[in-house]
Amino acid sequence: MLRLLHKATAVAGLLLLANNSIFAYELDVQSTDSIKNVAQQLAADLVSMYNGNQPGQTPGLLPQPYYWWEAGALMGALIDYWYYTGDTTYNDITQQGLLHQVGPYNDFMPPNQTLTEGNDDQGFWGMAAMSAAEYNFQNPAEDKPQWLALAQAVFNTQAARWDTQHCNGGLRWQIFTWNNGFNYKNSISQACFFNLASRLALYTGNSTYADWAVRTWDWMTGVGFIDNAYRVYDGATVEQNCADITPYEFSYNVGAFLLGAAAMAEYSNKAGETNDVALWHERVDGLLNNTELIFFFGDDDNDKVMIEIACEPVSLCDVDQQSFKAYLSRWMAATTKWAPWTFDRIKKLLQNSARAAVKQCTGGDNGRMCGLKWANNSGEWDGTTGVGQQMAAMEVVLANMIEEAKQPVTNGTGGTSVGDPAAGGNDNGRVDPVKWQHGPITDGDRAGAAFVTFVVLTTLLAALVFMFADEMKTAGENWDNFRSTVSPQPGIRGAETAPPPPPT
Repeated sequence: MLRLLHKATAVAGLLLLANNSIFAYELDVQSTDSIKNVAQQLAADLVSMYNGNQPGQTPGLLPQPYYWWEAGALMGALIDYWYYTGDTTYNDITQQGLLHQVGPYNDFMPPNQTLTEGNDDQGFWGMAAMSAAEYNFQNPAEDKPQWLALAQAVFNTQAARWDTQHCNGGLRWQIFTWNNGFNYKNSISQACFFNLASRLALYTGNSTYADWAVRTWDWMTGVGFIDNAYRVYDGATVEQNCADITPYEFSYNVGAFLLGAAAMAEYSNKAGETNDVALWHERVDGLLNNTELIFFFGDDDNDKVMIEIACEPVSLCDVDQQSFKAYLSRWMAATTKWAPWTFDRIKKLLQNSARAAVKQCTGGDNGRMCGLKWANNSGEWDGTTGVGQQMAAMEVVLANMIEEAKQPVTNGTGGTSVGDPAAGGNDNGRVDPVKWQHGPITDGDRAGAAFVTFVVLTTLLAALVFMFADEMKTAGENWDNFRSTVSPQPGIRGAETAPPPPPT
């Protein structure tokens, strides 16, 4: 009997291996067709973990344990999928998810996210909207918020939160005082703001956005969150005047600054600011040098593969961190469009990483879900699956089509998204949700309130008449009795209007 059990176990193991081998991806990073075919299945498996488009679910939200910000990152990934492949399969649910989360003021501050939303969270939704504008993603109906205006609204609300009273500037991690991290200023909040400001400057040509990008960069370097070697550290507390820097390095921090710096280089070039072009060129190179040094692992330059160095080698990446390589892949590829001198270097790193990533996609019930550990493995699945792992694999595979992808547009080069420089208002970044959680009062609201008031008063009056009614009297007699009962009496009126007694 025991021998039969051993045989059955062995057969089951062989069947599992066979099942996985059937679905093992054969990715040719030199072939557009191969990349698209692999990306199509990666995208399908990614979207299978999103149920916001299903009846009874909320568009734009991922199920537990994923936070709100990662759903915004997912929307950005699905925009990327369309941008690279031209496949419109997920465009409608992407548009639906983005628009459902804009909030009452169209700035990605929905009231039901006040317990989780930080500046970085809002920033990821804003950057997704910015990508939609840059790639000419399908525009919403005219009576709906527009992509460019949404990105501008996020920028405006965050600029209003710039905190010069602590650490001489910078954004706090959290927007609301009751959230853990309100007294922490972190690099990713600044990175999202810098990234958005830089891209808005390039898209609109408005120097105000560029000024804010410069201000953010100068603050980051001045406070030491970016050092002379272009290492980007996690953040510090306001209680210590941002001197107690947390030395952890995460890939999405440097990635967001890398793309923003590339956008500033292109903006400066278009504006004819030669000195600034050279300055941002140097910064792009510095950030890319650090990216390759810290976030790519390999024996030599020809086999370096992306790694989330702070947590991946020791298998301690949390749900958020499991997605970080998706954004580094996304932003490295996009950097080559505005900083073309980086293309050859970035291309090799992304090709190596894509090959390694799909070797991890042999898990899950379907035998092709992706794990996290791309570097230093022989293709053995690491036993993990999730939105972050799947999104990272899809993004790095898609990134290998960046050379043939269209150049991002601007207002002057075919951009169709409608903007609003004043979007988001000026309510100090809406840090007090009591003022805005129910949205602005409209004429319809006022009419509804008046109607409800009328109904309540009429009902109350009828109840009082009923209480004072005497069924032995006529209606007229009852009304006279009721009126005399509720009318002010001389003593009551006199007490209200009589002057105070003289002092004793």
